[in-house]
Amino acid sequence: MRQDYDYLNYDSVKDRETIVNQTWNRDSSIVIFDELHKFRNWKSWIKGVYDTEGIRPRILVTGSAGLETFRKGGDSLAGRFFSYRLHPFTVREALSEFSPSKALDRLLSVGGFPEPFLKGSAAYAKRWRRGHGDVILREDLLDLERVREIKGMEILVSLLASRVGAGCSYSSLSRDLQVSVPTVKHWLQILENLCFIFPVRPWHKNISRSLLKEPKYFLYDTGSVRGDYGARLENVVACALLRELHMLEDSTGSRVGLYYLRDKEGREVDFLVVIDDRPVCMVEVKWKESSVAPSLLYFKKFFSNIDIYQIVYDLERKKSTPHIRLWPAGEYLASLSYQTQ
Repeated sequence: MRQDYDYLNYDSVKDRETIVNQTWNRDSSIVIFDELHKFRNWKSWIKGVYDTEGIRPRILVTGSAGLETFRKGGDSLAGRFFSYRLHPFTVREALSEFSPSKALDRLLSVGGFPEPFLKGSAAYAKRWRRGHGDVILREDLLDLERVREIKGMEILVSLLASRVGAGCSYSSLSRDLQVSVPTVKHWLQILENLCFIFPVRPWHKNISRSLLKEPKYFLYDTGSVRGDYGARLENVVACALLRELHMLEDSTGSRVGLYYLRDKEGREVDFLVVIDDRPVCMVEVKWKESSVAPSLLYFKKFFSNIDIYQIVYDLERKKSTPHIRLWPAGEYLASLSYQTQ
């Protein structure tokens, strides 16, 4: 924070007293209430503060995924706030400390959550991740949902971590978990609400011979991905694209979407970026590939005025054709931004 602020965490006994008694510093430029959703009837309380004291000092309310869930119910705060989603680190955000390639390698190794990313230690990341998973599945989950099968949810998380970038078959997961398909879908929605996973769904408009397919799921924590570095790289790119799209949506109100392309013949492109119902970019991710993927050449004919990238981890220099650009993955992610849309 580049200004004077007052930070109060509801988990702290001392800070909690300050919040309840409303004795924070009114001369601060901004007051930060962290984990405020744990305060009973917090929305009515913050609404009262806003309505009686106005917008000075400004108020920033932060919290875990529970904050978003609780925000959707109860008293309305319409017209009183703007909501922003906070993502793990991306390559572009780490450029002040790392080169693009170094930042990418660290994301591939330990993921983008602050503690393991800043430490850079695989051993520390492994220990941190166990505790992080326990918090999500055994604390946040029980706060939000009445789920008895915690063990089943843990197995589902493990299965998703090993299938990143692959189509999600509900029936296959149902057999593996020995639960019904509706239960699988419910559990997936819970993990999505907890900001553990996010779906990338198929785009089907204006694509002849396309099929509606089940979504692919990616993890917000790339360090949890089980598989080769190709799957990890695809997850890093998915996280970066979603982060930029969410920032555009939260700051401008644009409607955004992240999709993939696939037809009946099995031709597939990893990502299609859509802004205000208009496809703006296709992205194919490769670990090692110096020639243009045939799927990009096929699908480009369905779109006009669209950026097309094939990003490659192991690529010595940029290449391009009249319609398609091949970029090193680190350089592409370092420049990725949709804020000018």
